[in-house]
Order: sequence, then C-alpha cells, then structure tokens
Amino acid sequence: MWATLISTLSDANTQWVLIGTVLLGIASGVLGSFALLRKQSLLGDAMAHAALPGICIAFLLYGSKSIVLFLIGAAISGLIATYFIQSIISFSRIKEDTAIGLILSVFFGFGIVLLTFIAQNSSGNQSGLDDFIFGQAASLIGTDVKVISGVAITMLVITLLLFKEFKLLTFDPQFAKGIGLPTGILNALLMVLIVGAVVIGLQAVGVVLMAAMLITPAIAARYWTERLDYMVIISGAIGAVSGILGTLISTTTTGMPTGPLIIVAATIIFLVSMIFAPNRGLLMKGIRLLKLRKFVAKENILLSLYDFAEEMINSDNRHYLRAIEEREINKKRPLSSRQLNKVLLQFSKEGIVKKEPNLTWRLTEKGLYEAYNVVLKHRLMEIYLMHEMKFAALHVKHDNHSSILDLPKNVVDELKQLLIQYGRQPKLVPSSEGSLHTVFSPTSTETHRQKVKGHGGASS
Repeated sequence: MWATLISTLSDANTQWVLIGTVLLGIASGVLGSFALLRKQSLLGDAMAHAALPGICIAFLLYGSKSIVLFLIGAAISGLIATYFIQSIISFSRIKEDTAIGLILSVFFGFGIVLLTFIAQNSSGNQSGLDDFIFGQAASLIGTDVKVISGVAITMLVITLLLFKEFKLLTFDPQFAKGIGLPTGILNALLMVLIVGAVVIGLQAVGVVLMAAMLITPAIAARYWTERLDYMVIISGAIGAVSGILGTLISTTTTGMPTGPLIIVAATIIFLVSMIFAPNRGLLMKGIRLLKLRKFVAKENILLSLYDFAEEMINSDNRHYLRAIEEREINKKRPLSSRQLNKVLLQFSKEGIVKKEPNLTWRLTEKGLYEAYNVVLKHRLMEIYLMHEMKFAALHVKHDNHSSILDLPKNVVDELKQLLIQYGRQPKLVPSSEGSLHTVFSPTSTETHRQKVKGHGGASS
C-alpha cells in the first residue's frame, strides 16, 4: 500500500493535480466562510451554474481550449448572473431564493444549449467542455495548475489584506458604512473573489458540485469555533485536507473521479464535525441536554417537596417534613415514573430524602437545606424578572437560576427585600445549626424570632 502511494506521489501529473486541488480547497474554504456567514450559500451554486455559458462562449470565440480564457469567460458570466440576481431582488418583489433559482436555471440551460451546439461540430467533439459539468481533475496539466495557483494565491492575499474590512462588512454593514468604508466597492470585491473561487474549481470539481466545495468546509469549520479568524483558518485547512484525500483516493483506485471524491471527503469531515465538535456538536449537545434534564428533574422534585412543607405551615400543621407519596410529588410537577424513581433513589443515597413505607418519601435536614436554596434562587429570579428593567445592566442569564446569587451583595439584598414585600419569601428556613424555623410575615430579625416562638419553635 505504501509503495503504491509513494509511486503515485512521484508521478508528475499527480503532483500537479494535488497542488491544484489543495490550493482550490484552501481558497474555497476561506471565501466560502464569508459566503456562508453572509447567507449567500445558494449564490455560489448560481454562479457555478452560470459560469457554463461563459466557458462555451469563450471556446466559440477562441476556437480551442484555453484555461485562461475559460476562467475569464466563466468569471464574466458569473458576475453578470450575480448582477441580474441583485437587480431582480432590488427592483422587484421577487425573493432572493426565487431570483437565484430563476437565474441559475436560465444560465445553465443556455450553457447546455451552447455545449450541445459545440459538441455537434467536428472540432467541438474534442473540446473537453463536458468536463466542466462534473469536473475532471485528472485532466489538469502544469499550465492549468499554474493559472489556478496564481488566481488562488492572489485571492488569498487580498482576503488577508482586507480581512478586517470584510469581517466588518459581513457582521455589521451599516456600521462599516457609517465609519466611511466604501461598502459598495468592498461588497463588489468580495463577490468577485467568491466568483473567482467558484471559477477556478470548475475544471476540478465541476459546475454541479462546486457549490458544495465552497460551502461544506465552511459549515464544518463553523462547528469548531465562534471566531471568524479561526473559522477561516479551519475552513481552509478542511478544504485542503479534502483536496488531498480526494486526489489520493482517486489516483490509487481505478475509475474513481477526483472531484466527487473531494466533495465526499469534505462531507465526511463535516459529519464528524457535526457530531463530535466539542461545543456545537450533536454528541456534546445531547450530553448537555441529558444533564440539563437531570438537573431540572432534581430541582422540580425539591421544589415540590418544599411546597408540601410550606402547605403544612399554612395549615398550622407542625409536621412540616411529613412523608409524601410519590403520586403527590409527581402531581405537583409531572415527571416520568422512571425519572422520578431514579432521582428519588439518588437523593436517598445522598441523604437528601428518606424512604418511608408505602412509596412515601420524607425530606431530611440536609434535604431541607438543599430545597430551601433551590426555592430561594427560583423566587429571587422571579422577582428579578418582574423588575428586569431596573437591573438590566446586570445581564443575568434567565436559564441559570444559580447566577442570581452571583450578583453584587447589595443587589441580592434588594431582591430579598422585594421578595419579602411580595410575600414570596421561603417560610421554612434551615438555620446554620441544622434546625428549622418558620417565617410568616417578617419585617425584622426580632419579628422572625417572635413568630417562631409563638408558633411552637422548630419541628423536624
């Protein structure tokens, strides 16, 4: 196997193809990142299909195959199609996706007509223009690769030099215009670069698959990072690796096309990224979702048990921590029977609840402390949301109740006072010594003590 691979890499034609596909992958990945973030993924597909009539017209004018003229013709045709798409969107009520589909179909249909006309001529049969539909990377020669390399390197250098401007144009075009950047020129230049990336890949990947070459590495890279600079680098690397894998597999097997294999390699990398990426991958999202469901189930059970304890206080019952049946717990905040039993058993092992006869459960002293903290955080969050405009500068995460206690002490104290004012303060409070006392309508520490004393003191 290694001998075959080394022998393949020593072949001059393979080296040219490998260089061309690697540079194509890097350029496509880098510029595809901007196309993806600007929500212009379909535009790349339209430009790829629209390039075909430009290639055919260039052949008809020149009379023979010339990669330079083909690239020029494809670029002009792609830019004309882009102009038509933008004009239709700007001066009519037609939506962007409809305009792209319309121009894509018209230009590609016109290209097929020209291709058929060329194929019917004696010289046209030898033109090799059919390769531009599905790609034929193996037909790349030294001259073709030099042209592709020159164009790719030029586009990468321009992107590097204007990276900050393109970044601002992508995320906040209004601000870019406000600070005096020539947004019209920058937008046109970025569009020319994307068209260039599409055009140089037509011979290797083809009209049909070029959009995938432009977008797939960018989508895969998006799963690994939240920053544009990292995304551009990762996307370029994925494009390069896809080019290498597609070329090597194609050259070491019989009858396997290089272009489609490059796309397959990029798609496999995308699937791996989608599943295994550390923050945005489906696997980690699934794990976080399971942890969240488990966490919510625990909090709901503690909230329900604490609710029962408060109900006993309201009915002047001293047995605040009475045993509660499972069906009563589940009625408060419904959970699946399996999940309820699983959490209760775990709580029992941790000493938070104690199992009693007849499928009943009782909060322990430790469990009351845990339940009190959960109830306090939830009720403080309720008060915060009621007065969110007053505390807007604090940027509290609504889905994380624990973050409410991380606020400055004076803010937490103010929220607690509001909690008392609305009568939402927890009524069963564990003391530092582990005993309990009840709070009914407190206005001061002395009032707390008087109420507790008058009600009979602690109960367990």
